[in-house]
Amino acid sequence: MRPLAKFAAIAVSAVVAMTVSPSIGTADQTVTVSVNGAPVSFDQPPIERAGRVFVPLRGVFEHLGATVTYDNGRIVAIGNGRSVDLTIGSTTAVVNGTQEQLDVAPFLIGARTLVPLRFVSQALGAYVDWNQSTYSVAITSPSANAPVQASQVNLNNERPANGAVVPARRPAVSAQFSQPVDPNSVKVTLDGRDVSETTYVSSSGFLFSPPYDLGASQHSVRVSGKSTDGAAFDDSWSFTSGTSAASNFVSNVSPPNGTTLSSGTFTVSGTTIPYSTVHIAAVGSANMGGIFRVSTGSYSADVTADSNGRFSQQISVNAVSGGQVGVRITSTAPSTNAGATITVLYNS
Repeated sequence: MRPLAKFAAIAVSAVVAMTVSPSIGTADQTVTVSVNGAPVSFDQPPIERAGRVFVPLRGVFEHLGATVTYDNGRIVAIGNGRSVDLTIGSTTAVVNGTQEQLDVAPFLIGARTLVPLRFVSQALGAYVDWNQSTYSVAITSPSANAPVQASQVNLNNERPANGAVVPARRPAVSAQFSQPVDPNSVKVTLDGRDVSETTYVSSSGFLFSPPYDLGASQHSVRVSGKSTDGAAFDDSWSFTSGTSAASNFVSNVSPPNGTTLSSGTFTVSGTTIPYSTVHIAAVGSANMGGIFRVSTGSYSADVTADSNGRFSQQISVNAVSGGQVGVRITSTAPSTNAGATITVLYNS
């Protein structure tokens, strides 16, 4: 939302003080609305309800350069790279894909749909200013007099690289900003722990080393703050430490070894190096006459671990009561082709 703090308190208190009538104010003092300095005429005058100014739908929207559609009580306006989705009688709106709450819902007067002026104007990126002395609302669209939208800050040259596997337990963690930032606004977290106090931050990048050994698992770095022109940013990446780049691993397998299955259909999951190819093979067996085991069925599948190294796959084999199901999991790393294998045995 555009910065409107200096207008908001004045505008809200002024609008609340207005008298409810088809035209706001007294008989000779009517609210006027202008868009980019040009007065806007309405066939249905603005009205006030519950401390909010409402105007006819198309009167303001289209003067702000928005395209408006109305269908069975639903109002959709798109313009200035933004979208607003409202429904008659509902206090829930969707602005740029994010759900927001209105104090007062849009409503109908005759054939005219009235919408909350300030909410819709701001949602479309416009500036709204209420002048108490003249009972006027001045709306300025972004294209007319608004500052240029600050560009988004991204992280570049992350170290360790996203998805990398490094042997160091205390690796140097760094990245560069795609544009200058305010160093005092930057917050850095490692696995959810705030490490900003021990991080060197400049306008162009940051660097820190964990003051403690990292476990042999995946770790996430998250960086947030503001650019020098005020644009907020929030970016993250992950890497795996404490494991040789020439090796692989399979851990956190579920169900754990020795589990008694309720049926032959179950889901096996675990953790490995991110984006590894994981081959899962399962074989059911039964003890015949207490002398030898025979296979009761088999199953195999290949899956790919996600960016956090997690994988899961539903398995279905013929599991006989009193028998067993053996599952062999083989992981192959994406860049080194290093393999790791683990076998778990379940009772059936």
